[in-house]
Amino acid sequence: MSITTAPKLADGISGTGTKEHAAAEEIVALRERIDEIDATIIALWRERAAISQRVGATRVASGGTRLVLSREREILDRFRQELGADGTQLALLILRAGRGAL
Repeated sequence: MSITTAPKLADGISGTGTKEHAAAEEIVALRERIDEIDATIIALWRERAAISQRVGATRVASGGTRLVLSREREILDRFRQELGADGTQLALLILRAGRGAL
């Protein structure tokens, strides 16, 4: 995306928060990459939730339990070790998405 003709606004060139063209161009490029990463995260989130729901349905259909708390603990621990306290919160959201309605 070219910003060389973009007007300077109160929030910077093209909403970048800067009035320097070189910095604005870099910010625009970085934001494009962030958007690509976000799209991948969303797709993976949906795929993971669907797979997790299939695991639960298969387990219940075979007479197993709805949840396996030891497995959830493994996931929570992995995310906490890799990402700290935010990882725990992220793991809780991911687990909730995969469970569906309890």
